[in-house]
Order: sequence, then C-alpha cells, then structure tokens
Amino acid sequence: MKFAWVMAEGNVWDKKKQFITTALESGVDHIVDFTDVDNIRRLGNVKMISDTDGSDIVMVGRNSEGDGTLKIPDDLSESKDLAAVKRLKRMDKKVSAYVEITSKKHEQLARILGQYADYLILMGRDWKVIPLENIIADLQGEKVKIIAAVSDYDEAKVALETLEHGTDGVLLCPQEISQIKKVAELIGKLQSESYQMKIATITRVEPVGIGDRVCVDTCSMMHLGEGMLVGSYSQGLFLVHSESMESEYVASRPFRVNAGPVHAYVMTPGNKTKYLSELETGDEVLTVDQEGTTKIAIVGRVKIEKRPLMLVEAEYDGVILRTLLQNAETIRLVTEDGQPKSVAELKLGDKVMVYLDPNARHFGMAIKESIIEK
Repeated sequence: MKFAWVMAEGNVWDKKKQFITTALESGVDHIVDFTDVDNIRRLGNVKMISDTDGSDIVMVGRNSEGDGTLKIPDDLSESKDLAAVKRLKRMDKKVSAYVEITSKKHEQLARILGQYADYLILMGRDWKVIPLENIIADLQGEKVKIIAAVSDYDEAKVALETLEHGTDGVLLCPQEISQIKKVAELIGKLQSESYQMKIATITRVEPVGIGDRVCVDTCSMMHLGEGMLVGSYSQGLFLVHSESMESEYVASRPFRVNAGPVHAYVMTPGNKTKYLSELETGDEVLTVDQEGTTKIAIVGRVKIEKRPLMLVEAEYDGVILRTLLQNAETIRLVTEDGQPKSVAELKLGDKVMVYLDPNARHFGMAIKESIIEK
C-alpha cells in the first residue's frame, strides 16, 4: 500500500500547525518533525518520526544542523548511521534512515542502510539524476519501505511510479498547503484496487428460510452502481448494491450494504476476504462499482439479525456461483448496465455483475490450491 508522510520543518509554529492539521484532515497521520513534537501530538492521534528514542519511528541520518548532509567514511561498514540503526533495531525500535544522495557513495550507503532499517528516506536535490531505479531494484528483496522526499504533487507522482512499482511512499515537504491535499488524493488513487467484473446469468432464485443476516454500515457514502463483493464461494462473489436508492418502504441508507448471512465472504483490501460475521467497527472493507473500481471504507457498525433468506444462483462460462441474501425488496444486485435490481424482481436469465477469483482462500488469503465449493 502506498503512503505519505508530511514534514513542515522550517516554518513558524502557526504555519506548521496549518500544514499538519491539513495533513490529518487528508488522512496523513505520520509526521516528521524535530522541534515541535509535543505540540504536534496535541493536534491528533499521530505517528511521530523524529530523532529521539521516544518517537514512534526513530530517524537516523540527520546531522546536528538538520540539513541531512552525511559525512561518509571510506569504509561504509564504519558509518555512524549504520551503527545507530543496528543499535536501535537491537532495542526493537522502528527505524527510518535518512540519506541525502549527492554522490555514488551516498547511494551505496543507502543500499546498506536499507538492509537494516524499516524505512529508507531518500532526499535528492535533483530527482532527474537520483538513481531511484537502482536503489529500488537492489532492495526489492528486503523488507525496508523506500520513501522519496518530495516537495510537490509532480515529484510525488514520479517517485511513486518509478520502475512501475515505484517507491513505497513519499515524504512530502510542501511549500503550499494545497500540495498536501493533492498528494493525499494521489495516494488514494494508487491504493485503489481494480477487479475484473464478469456478467453472469441468473439460473436459480428461491427462498430458503430464516438465517442470521449481516448488515454492514460504513463511514462512507456510496452512489448508484456501488456496493460490496459478497458471496458464499470465495472464488465467485456477487456485487451487492448499497442501499443508496430511495424506496417506498424505507429511506435511503447510502452508507449501508445489506450484505448476506454470517457465513458469507466479503472482499477486503489487498485481495483478501473476511466472513461477514468477523467484521466489526474500525475494520476496512472494499466498496466496488460495476467497472470493478474500488475504494476503501471503514466499518462503522455491523448489525446481525434474523431475517428470511433467498438463494441466488448464477452461471458464467460454465462456473456456477451461489449466494444467500435477505429476501426483501430493498436488497439489490447490480446488473450489466450498472443498475441495481431487487432480489424480489430477479428472474431466470437476468444478467448480474460478479467477480471470479481463480485462487482458493486460506484464512482469507488467496492461495494456489485446488478447492471445491458447493
């Protein structure tokens, strides 16, 4: 998952406060700072990256003048920064190593630090000559998260997309508040996953009795065509529409998906699934539209109630999918034209949107394994 940190050093407190408040409002909760740590913590629940042992993530590599310039010994194994990173890791600290790359020697040190640190922050005076590609390639087998220090949206976009994979994150050192919002929006777009939706044909619809149904209320508003991927089979999920439509029976609830019974799967970020019964306040789920474009939504509440259920079966290219949904007019699937259709009106031959996953699931994780679900 791509991410952003913000650093507003060099500003008076009132201006720095504006930058950090905007970052928090934009969903960026990791702040780099060396002079106002206590004041920043009062602004919200943040993760502080600083040069003190009490920081959430301890930064190594900033000299006493704070300009990031490193004096590198001829023998890189004798680097004070390398020794500091190793010492902090032995203390079970989260560590970020900061390197301003002005020479080949700095690039070599960055590679070594990346073998030990949790995060590697790379600063460059001219990104056109910084060998991001080389460092990303050399450290791709390590657990370190590579972060590029950038000043605006354009630099962030270049860094996050370098070598297709790009850096894991960016450290934004903005001159304007608007850049924080733009970079946060970029991160949101890059985090968005895409699922290839298929058009399946309804082959069976019938009531099956009473069961425990899960209603998922999120902290996000969904629109026409949006819902969640839900189903009885992990390898085939139906796009169940949100309650974003007005009805003669109930008012719209655009934050809600009446998803299905307790045993059913729901898609979550990272191509993972959870049982609906496992969801609770604060969890993340994916909302999906008819094109397969996703957004991450936070679960605000889950309601489990006994309700009449309906079996829905569909077929795509010889693959049979089934799910159970509440038998009610307000429960809808998404049709091939992106329109919601009530399960009360479903009939044989109708076309609905589904997602097919060739992988089996083990504790919600996609795995290469043969499995039969029926």
